[in-house]
Amino acid sequence: MAGWISLFLYLTFFQFYVFQAVKEVSYQNFKIFYLVSSFLIIGNFFYQIFSRGFDSSSSFFSYSLGLFLSLFCFQLVVISVLIVEDFFRLISFISSSVNKSENIIPNRRKFVSQIALISGSIPFVGLIFGMIYGKYNYRVFKYEMDFDDLPKSFDGFKITHISDIHSGSLDNIEKVKYGIDLINQQKSDVILFTGDLVNNKSNELEKWKDIFKLMEAPLGKFSILGNHDYGDYYDWKSKDEKINDFKKFMDYQENMGFKLLMNESIYLEKNEEKIAILGSENWGRGFKKEGDLDKMISKINKDDFKILMTHDPSHWEEKVLNHKSRFQLTLSGHTHGMQFGIEIPGLIKWSPVKWRYKQWAGIYKKDKKILNVNRGFGYLAYPGRLGIYPEISVITLRSRS
Repeated sequence: MAGWISLFLYLTFFQFYVFQAVKEVSYQNFKIFYLVSSFLIIGNFFYQIFSRGFDSSSSFFSYSLGLFLSLFCFQLVVISVLIVEDFFRLISFISSSVNKSENIIPNRRKFVSQIALISGSIPFVGLIFGMIYGKYNYRVFKYEMDFDDLPKSFDGFKITHISDIHSGSLDNIEKVKYGIDLINQQKSDVILFTGDLVNNKSNELEKWKDIFKLMEAPLGKFSILGNHDYGDYYDWKSKDEKINDFKKFMDYQENMGFKLLMNESIYLEKNEEKIAILGSENWGRGFKKEGDLDKMISKINKDDFKILMTHDPSHWEEKVLNHKSRFQLTLSGHTHGMQFGIEIPGLIKWSPVKWRYKQWAGIYKKDKKILNVNRGFGYLAYPGRLGIYPEISVITLRSRS
């Protein structure tokens, strides 16, 4: 309860501080509009929390959170500008007091308030844009990768890599169908999905199973579990209920044509040559650690060319790179690129998530081992994407031999 009281006081302070800039530059009607809108957004957000809880499968909660984050970022930027001015106002007041001149705090300057409001409007508009347009702005990233030990029969072998669908968050059937069409247009040999098919429960898939079933690849569709797929973030009535729901989740995977690999390996063959697809259970820094590399390689040959699917990219850095067996290509997801950042190919790739994960989006190489971190097909919590858009990775393997 103390935490909620602190948050309430914190937000009240935000409202008071930002309103100093609003009243400085606005007409009376706009002042009223700002106050009513901000309190409605904040009030609705808390109503969703206390009435529904943190339900990531609820569109009402997601959009409440999105509006709240947009308002919060607007207010945070405005306050940052105002605090700088207030610092100099305080210095001026102290100086006048020391010099025994007129002991008055200087008035806030109108143009500073204008700068603050304009600056705050940039992230606000951006986040709203991300909710309306960015979350289904699918991008296809194409890569060619050369390997010394890739069997020659697999030269030109094409993989479509997707991750983090989060079906409980999706809300536009036509847009999702467009994304599935993009996947099929790549005409890849195989489709590999690296986890987080749902947010919490298997019934999230009921609306989407027939659409996801449309994904096609001649050599099959393979999937693994992400941290959300275990149902660990839902308040189940009993252990049996959770177990039964997970069984339904596995049935959905089979119905959609995916082969779910749980610390398992499977061979793909062409012209009597083969490569191994390995599917890890979730292993992540700060998350469930069920992935078992030794178990996955127990039924394949040491020198096989291996493609490892593991949901969390921290697995690659902490376990895969230093393992006795070489995993030539690793595919991950999980980070979503935080669904927010700045990305201009060839110039800049930045997101706050880089402070949590060294490998958070795109291609990483070390010791002739390659990792691709997919930015995710869907979204979670904030119902949008800004700067870091949903991704379909298409990887073509090349044999140097």
